[in-house]
Amino acid sequence: MIPPETATDTRSDALRRAVPDVEWLLYAPYAAAIEEWKERRNAIVLAHNYQTPEIFHGVADLTGDSLALARQAMETDADVIVLAGVHFMAETAKILNPSKTVLIPDPAAGCSLAESITGADVRLLKERYPGVPVVTYVNTSADVKAESDICCTSSNAVEVVESLGADRVIFLPDEYLGKWVASRTGVEIVLWKGHCVVHERFTAEEIRRFRAAHPGELEVLAHPECPPDVLAEADFVGSTGGMINYVDRNRPSRVLMVTECSMSSNVAAEYPDLEFVRPCNLCPYMHTITLPKILDSLEHMRHEVIVEPAVAERARAAVERMLLVGRGRAG
Repeated sequence: MIPPETATDTRSDALRRAVPDVEWLLYAPYAAAIEEWKERRNAIVLAHNYQTPEIFHGVADLTGDSLALARQAMETDADVIVLAGVHFMAETAKILNPSKTVLIPDPAAGCSLAESITGADVRLLKERYPGVPVVTYVNTSADVKAESDICCTSSNAVEVVESLGADRVIFLPDEYLGKWVASRTGVEIVLWKGHCVVHERFTAEEIRRFRAAHPGELEVLAHPECPPDVLAEADFVGSTGGMINYVDRNRPSRVLMVTECSMSSNVAAEYPDLEFVRPCNLCPYMHTITLPKILDSLEHMRHEVIVEPAVAERARAAVERMLLVGRGRAG
């Protein structure tokens, strides 16, 4: 048991708003111990926007959506990266940082999209559509990335597809994100029927019910992994990072984020003057990550992420090409 005297309260304002005092009494000893082990290991914690507030606001050194985490992983001087997210994110961090140790606190933190497709599936598609470029969402395994021409995230998918200058593109594996990209680009998209277990549960009827309950006052922000009829009901469609930027820029008095539930809690803590209406669909994978597991991972250097070098080299080319898009060097 971690002694309570290690639990010095140095919480930020956002953390105080997001985590009640009575809950923090339970979390604080773990947070204090994590900080100690980060210093010992020269480690940092990267946390996705879907992590719970005690992780996101409590122990994370860097936070963001998939694209932000990929870029931040490359810029750190830490020897150890602890990825508070799902397995494909930890793999991506390792692909971009082969000399660093990357840990995931729970190897069971998977992803329905990543599990929907394999490298062998991509090879079959390339045989069926010879010469058609393959754009792969980062929510995939290293094996799938290795078979791709370029990766993308939800925040840059449109830009990535347009950067190719192709009339037809294989877009994997999220069907709904692919349809949204097709609607924004006019490019013919070869789709795969992969879906996010969180976003596919939202319905247009549900969004209309929320609007009816808040007539004329509610701004709806939806993630492009949602079904097309849900996106049609939204005022804004974008990645988790895009949603945060929208809130910061527009300051809607009442906002509904059609995405994973914990994100609303994290953003609401940063904008206490705004009202967040919260349909609560939780990601079962993201929430396998906890403070005790982060501590255990750091203390025992447990659950190191390893990517076979030949696979990593090919996957790295696709990820790095993605990171060049928007910086004037994409090809």
